[in-house]
Amino acid sequence: MNDFLILHHYDSSPYAEKVRLMLGLAGASWSSMLSPVQPPRPNLDPLTGGYRRIPVAQVGADIFCDTALIATELAEMLDCPELDPANVDAEAAALMEQAQKKAFFAAIGAVPTPRLLGTMLLKFGPIGAVKFIKDRMDLVKGGTVRAPQGDKARAELNSLLDNLETRLETHAWVGGDAPSVADFATFHPLWLYAACNRRPLEAGPKVEAWYQRVGEIGHGQREEITQERAFAAARDAEPRPLPESVADTPAPIGTTVKVAPADYGKVPVTGRLVAVTADRVVLARDTDHFGLLHVHFPRDGYSVTAQ
Repeated sequence: MNDFLILHHYDSSPYAEKVRLMLGLAGASWSSMLSPVQPPRPNLDPLTGGYRRIPVAQVGADIFCDTALIATELAEMLDCPELDPANVDAEAAALMEQAQKKAFFAAIGAVPTPRLLGTMLLKFGPIGAVKFIKDRMDLVKGGTVRAPQGDKARAELNSLLDNLETRLETHAWVGGDAPSVADFATFHPLWLYAACNRRPLEAGPKVEAWYQRVGEIGHGQREEITQERAFAAARDAEPRPLPESVADTPAPIGTTVKVAPADYGKVPVTGRLVAVTADRVVLARDTDHFGLLHVHFPRDGYSVTAQ
């Protein structure tokens, strides 16, 4: 199996920033495969079978979707238990939950509309901004997420900042005495807000100092690679051995199923169900170009539907 880690991402993706900081904490060397900010993604769609979200991690012929599962993989792969969400205490886990759900979807709505539109025009140009807005509207269509706007969005964001300030009064980092996945999960919606607002984050003194420290962790040793190199890594490898499945699988092992996020970006990936554990679902995809691929999803927050 090719043992180098490839992250399919784009630089302004907040969830990708969460993973890049994980790689920085571990001091990891990794390969960067830049993706378009919206579909189609020719470097990624053939590998995942159409999974809509980003980032995606790749090790050879194994493809890992969703940052929660990527964190678990990196913790084991890089021997860095601080990256495993299972090691976070209850109070830090509550902050992660608030940041990644309510606050994340409030981050853009909390930015004044003229400034947000200005940010998109600067980044994408007039036509690109229209395409980007349409794509993000399609992303949440049919899902359960409703992004707050205006005062409600600012209240959600301020609630996170207040809770974070309180936590940091007694802890150096969100997770305790050392940086961990809890910091990156809490940091990335604030990073998104600051980027869209084009201003430094304004918060309490503890939060501002912590925000600076998290950003200084960096991204490890990053190397840009080509699409062909990422494809060769999949083509030249065999998927790793499968984990043992639990008894209560959502469909019989070996049957064709569709897996999709349950909340937003609900574009299904079709494949053969080959493993289900307490925390993940693994699909096998037989492809003409790469041969056999295994695509890994979290079990929590994803639906599995038999064909």
